[in-house]
Amino acid sequence: MKTIEGLTTDEERAAAIFRALGNPARVRIVLELARQDACVTSDLVEVLPLAQSTVSEHLKVLREAGIVRGGVGREPRYCLEPDVVRWLAKFCFDICCPAGECSCEGESACEATAGCACG
Repeated sequence: MKTIEGLTTDEERAAAIFRALGNPARVRIVLELARQDACVTSDLVEVLPLAQSTVSEHLKVLREAGIVRGGVGREPRYCLEPDVVRWLAKFCFDICCPAGECSCEGESACEATAGCACG
């Protein structure tokens, strides 16, 4: 993978998170974890057409990107890292609406997220 010089820390962090989310199975894992407080690998294997070792590898990638926490002990429990999810939502929002000035057409993203507790 090529390196781009001059990225900010936030841009590098976002790239790592997006890279981790670049696999449909990992997106599905994140969605499943969002539906539950926490789960073990076998809970995810039940809802995904993947082997337990594959799910474990995907969880490792998500954990290394900071999106998921957990994974310690004999039967590790995993959950989303809410601060990272909120940070990513704000990062994406700031792309569309830098300094709170919405540049979206139609229903503005700023209006659509005005009540969001993430920002």
